[in-house]
Amino acid sequence: MATPDPSPNRKPFPILHVVWLLLLAAAFGAGWALWSGRVRIPEAWNPWAPLRIDATPNLLTRFKLDRAAGDRAACQVALAQADMRLTPVDDRVTGEHCGFTNAVRIQRTSVAVGSDFTLSCRTALSLAMWERHVLQQAAQEHLGTRVARIEHLGSYACRNLYGEQGRRRSQHATADALDIAGFVLDDGRRVRVLKDWRSALAGTTPTSAAPASSVATDEATKDAPDLDEARFLRAVHEGACDYFDVVLGPDYNRAHADHFHFDRGAYRACR
Repeated sequence: MATPDPSPNRKPFPILHVVWLLLLAAAFGAGWALWSGRVRIPEAWNPWAPLRIDATPNLLTRFKLDRAAGDRAACQVALAQADMRLTPVDDRVTGEHCGFTNAVRIQRTSVAVGSDFTLSCRTALSLAMWERHVLQQAAQEHLGTRVARIEHLGSYACRNLYGEQGRRRSQHATADALDIAGFVLDDGRRVRVLKDWRSALAGTTPTSAAPASSVATDEATKDAPDLDEARFLRAVHEGACDYFDVVLGPDYNRAHADHFHFDRGAYRACR
């Protein structure tokens, strides 16, 4: 006669629970080993290693960029690697919800920029990453040369979002945005967003959030002998989405028919 189970209501400990506990312990141990430096991994794949502007981008690049951008000192250290001529700017309040902190005045990036402009450190860092890993590669691939100058429309401005009647400020109001109208190449060619974007490449039409002048519309739709400039502009626009939070262009609305808007902010959009 079989001996009855003294605890008939007790269930065996599920093996799955044991597996999960072991996995959690292993993950905790691995994380502690990496954090403490007991285990060495390549800097490129170490999430706690500082951002390097010249490092080949990988799955951790955006994490490192955002981590550096969120810390005043870390951002300054990372930006010091950039091929930029700049001057730190004192923190400043210029109006209601306007002003900037941890900003720099940029006289030149890796290319000429025309007039100086002010950007927050985090936005300047994104600009440096975009120039290093997107801009020049796109120029070489699609145009066979390099970019010599960026033609911008400005950065800091104490204003609301376009068409915003309330108090919602633009990222320009905190020096977290830059508008780019075009590029001048090493061989002297000039590529402009207004003339060379060609919405027809993507089969899209800008929305009518802002009026477009007849002159601008006529110039933007002129025929040209090739589409290399359009492909270049699309490459630098799409590539910017890896380093900025909001990237807007002519396909977004008519207010952006003649420029790209790049910013660091609270939400993400690539249009």
